[in-house]
Amino acid sequence: MNHIHNTSPLEVAHFHRIDINLYPLFIAIFEQKSISKAAQLLCISQSAVSHALQRLRTQLGDDLFVRSGQKMLPTPYAEQIYQPIQMALLSIQKIAMPQQDFMPSMLQSIKIAIHDEIEPIIFPQLVNHFAKQNLNIQFFSSKLDRKNMLADLSAQQIDFVIDLVQPFQAHLQFENLIEDYFVVCTQQTKMDLSLYLSSPHIGVSSRRTGLLLEDIYLNRQQLSRQIFLRCQHYSTALQVLAQHPNAILTIPQSILKHLHYSKDLQIHALPIELPKINMGMYWHEHVKHNARHQFLRAEILNVFHSGQATAVLP
Repeated sequence: MNHIHNTSPLEVAHFHRIDINLYPLFIAIFEQKSISKAAQLLCISQSAVSHALQRLRTQLGDDLFVRSGQKMLPTPYAEQIYQPIQMALLSIQKIAMPQQDFMPSMLQSIKIAIHDEIEPIIFPQLVNHFAKQNLNIQFFSSKLDRKNMLADLSAQQIDFVIDLVQPFQAHLQFENLIEDYFVVCTQQTKMDLSLYLSSPHIGVSSRRTGLLLEDIYLNRQQLSRQIFLRCQHYSTALQVLAQHPNAILTIPQSILKHLHYSKDLQIHALPIELPKINMGMYWHEHVKHNARHQFLRAEILNVFHSGQATAVLP
């Protein structure tokens, strides 16, 4: 197996045999796990990427990536050399492309991937905040794709992902924006734990299968409920509630306050203690020192940590 010799002296005479252009390509394939996506990111053809990868394989004496279904997965050696190559390229980039002093007036766009149920909580406040600064910015909201969020952030196709707290992923950084909590919507005028668990429930999720967040919490307390409808949007669930007097919807309070619902519906506190819902922004560690990105992070944090946010905290 190949090894990295970090203590070897620099042998300048050997550099004429090294094609440095192959190494950004290595990083692109490693992070995108796809020849076609790497080609798109680098603005070259798939054929050019394939040929360049073959040259790098020959140069390094390792396959580097193996195909598994639709993905190109790194070999153990590729895993080993990824971080040293990344750090070396970042160092070269800092020398070759010294950063300009960033001015807010230079900001042209903000691109955020976000779940459509969360969008009304976040975007009106962001647009209002930046409008007060007289900045001519285009705002782009795109559908959240959790499977590809690391690759999209790495390629800077998006600036941020705003989502509920997810399991740890390497190379992602996170800052909490909002703490939320569940409330109960129903036509029933009273609510206790026995009634909550015995009533028919509506669950909301964009995923086809898998436990809902509130069911994960209930299961930890060895409790369960019966879901008679699983739909994709809370607005749909609220309309169905108006037709079913005994049905129950468990919904984050900050989402509910942005939706219209029947005056016949009652809002109750959840009759069982569940953890708070934490929602925040993710970004790739590559851009943590980027002046533009630092400015955006600070401004977004200011919106939601300064008391300007409209979400009601518990």
